[in-house]
Amino acid sequence: MQIRPIQAADAPALSAFLERIPEGDQTFFKEDIREREIVTSWLQDTHGRRSAAVEVDGRVLGYVAVIPGVGWSSHVGELRLVVDPDQRRRGLGRQLARRGLVDAIQLGLGKIVVEVVADQTPAVAMFQSLGFNAEALLRDHVRDRSGALRDLIVLAHSVKDSWSEMATIGIEDALKKS
Repeated sequence: MQIRPIQAADAPALSAFLERIPEGDQTFFKEDIREREIVTSWLQDTHGRRSAAVEVDGRVLGYVAVIPGVGWSSHVGELRLVVDPDQRRRGLGRQLARRGLVDAIQLGLGKIVVEVVADQTPAVAMFQSLGFNAEALLRDHVRDRSGALRDLIVLAHSVKDSWSEMATIGIEDALKKS
């Protein structure tokens, strides 16, 4: 398995990956991943960085994106991450999140944020172990497809303030190798 930038040839495998995401999880994408054009738009995006965990046979197991802000938030990037349901709790999310941090730093971002539904405790813990801290709890901020309201946690990682933490978790070494 390799984590690398997505490529045009990955389009069918990315689409198949998105089809494997349970409907309940699809709610939490900012884009409607049921639309065929979404993968095409990802492949044409030159503003951020999008990578995938890809098997030797081309199967996509996970996806991470870093989307830089604009204007007064141009120093802030948003991290978006999803792992194939069959691959969860095996460390792949951590690997993808680390890749996202490296990408964010290489883009010159000073702060990275990620939004996580509050009841996704393992995801919150994983991001916190990588140096993210809770900055906001937005009550009833997300409505799932059934109409239920859910709380959203905004976690942030300040690159400038956390460089020593990043060295401790190996991000600094990853930057040197990239």
